[in-house]
Amino acid sequence: MANFVDRVVLHLRAGNGGHGVASVHREKFKPLGGPDGGNGGRGADIVLRVDQQVTTLIDYHHGPHRTAPHGRPGEGGERNGAQGEDLVLPVPSGTVVTTRDGQVLADLVGEGAEYVAARGGRGGLGNKALASQRRRAPGFALLGEPGEEGEVVLELKTLADVALIGFPSAGKSSLVSVLSAARPKIADYPFTTLVPNLGVVTAGGERFTIADVPGLIPGASEGKGLGLQFLRHVERCHVLVHVIDCATLEPGRDPLTDLEVIEAELAAYVPHGELGGIPLAERVRVVVLNKADVPEARELAEMVRPDLESQGYEVHVVSAVAHQGLKELTFSLAAHVRRARAEQVALEPARTVVRPRAVDDEGFTVRRENTAQGEVFRVVGERPTRWVHQTDFANDEAVGYLADRLNRLGVEDGLLKAGAVAGSTVLIGPEDDAVVFDWEPTMAAGAELLGSRGSDLRLDERSRPTRAEKRDAFHARKDAETAVREEMEAERRAGRWSDPDRRE
Repeated sequence: MANFVDRVVLHLRAGNGGHGVASVHREKFKPLGGPDGGNGGRGADIVLRVDQQVTTLIDYHHGPHRTAPHGRPGEGGERNGAQGEDLVLPVPSGTVVTTRDGQVLADLVGEGAEYVAARGGRGGLGNKALASQRRRAPGFALLGEPGEEGEVVLELKTLADVALIGFPSAGKSSLVSVLSAARPKIADYPFTTLVPNLGVVTAGGERFTIADVPGLIPGASEGKGLGLQFLRHVERCHVLVHVIDCATLEPGRDPLTDLEVIEAELAAYVPHGELGGIPLAERVRVVVLNKADVPEARELAEMVRPDLESQGYEVHVVSAVAHQGLKELTFSLAAHVRRARAEQVALEPARTVVRPRAVDDEGFTVRRENTAQGEVFRVVGERPTRWVHQTDFANDEAVGYLADRLNRLGVEDGLLKAGAVAGSTVLIGPEDDAVVFDWEPTMAAGAELLGSRGSDLRLDERSRPTRAEKRDAFHARKDAETAVREEMEAERRAGRWSDPDRRE
């Protein structure tokens, strides 16, 4: 086990985005030349990519923590920060990426297949990018977004066409050594094989790979021995070959019992159905009665062969030591592999799926929660969370910009509908990384009637009054002014007004 690892847990942290910068252009005779702060660079992603030169996950067993480079901050003079270089982690073909609870994230098969396990954060905008016709000289910039952080599980599932399964010391490694050019370690004690051994077999014009799966004993599916650790390597195999030791001297062992025990372990093991094609129970089964060079073993093999064939199994009596029956076995396995490959459904290339946001999707939700500290209102959404992370709360102008963005998104209206009042506690973001505010609703001052800032409903007028309409409006205004003067004069004469400078 020192040189082969087929399951690891990776702790990943993608790169943070670089901060934008607030800068003002300066040169001789031009002390205030406008904003010129550059944007921060994007943080690096962590990418898992298949490399045919890699055959094990041992590098990640010794170094499970991986961190990608951060993006560089922006600079003055409209210079953007450099992006972080993606961290590419090579993995063997056949690696399955899952979460801790077993959810499959990616199945990496074939040279160059890759999966972005953690995405880097976006770079913050500089004040040059934040400038607009209304905001000509912003004195703030946006911070870089944090990169994704989490754990993924890598499981290596052997890419072999034929799997040799059976009890320890049944002769699986010996068969691999004589059928192919592989040279596994072979000895006469249990658990000699500690890693799946792969070999390439040629039979006529067919080439296929064969692997021995070590450590299957009663209770392997429950974690006994090494069986559970290596049962995952049979999930992708087209043909399952039961290698049965007909010369064993262990009490209570016979070919029929050994076959029943291994079949029970295969039935108890629950694989990922989408990874191996068809369920294990529907795979082609071949029974190999090994060690026929021993007279008692050959006699036992010929005795149980009719019983096995009556159960529907294809049976071969072989001897890996004496090279007996190997040619017939090789060509039979090649025929099964050929048929399995022909029946295998061709994998279509992944399609790019575009999911536009629904028309009525506000982009966030407001939840009313009761906590130990009292009632709170939690705003959950991708954009509000990102905007909060990119805000420099030490800068009042940046905080005001955040308030404007949240108001335009409709967060304030959502809080009012949820029952929030002035002074309510508002949390923006997930439970483990939320920002807490004491909410103060925006005061309406009448300017909202003219539209949002930088716009005026009067500018949208498309009709122009005629001369007659203008003349009528002018005379109506003059008549109104004359009526007001006459009313004020009548009030003055009636003594309703008094002159403070007049002395009685």
